[in-house]
Amino acid sequence: MRVQDVIRRPIFTEKATVQGELANTYAFEVARNANKVQIRRAIEIQFDRKVAEVRVANMYGKLRRQGRFFGRKADWKKAYVRLAEGEKPLEFFEGT
Repeated sequence: MRVQDVIRRPIFTEKATVQGELANTYAFEVARNANKVQIRRAIEIQFDRKVAEVRVANMYGKLRRQGRFFGRKADWKKAYVRLAEGEKPLEFFEGT
């Protein structure tokens, strides 16, 4: 898997913003088949920061309904990445 395909998008939620400010931890939506080693390598290459820890969570799609028809949102994977001590925060999280 290419490094560019691992990270899908950053997650801007209230919880992720607080963790970014207090614990230097950031949340990303990542590819479903990516593992911790690939996620660590992608963050270190794309953002030029040293990663201390990677935690992942599989998020299951919610059941949605339109009238009598049921469907499901897609399953996805979330990664919490904690940067090493002394690393600068990621730039695009500072303005939010």
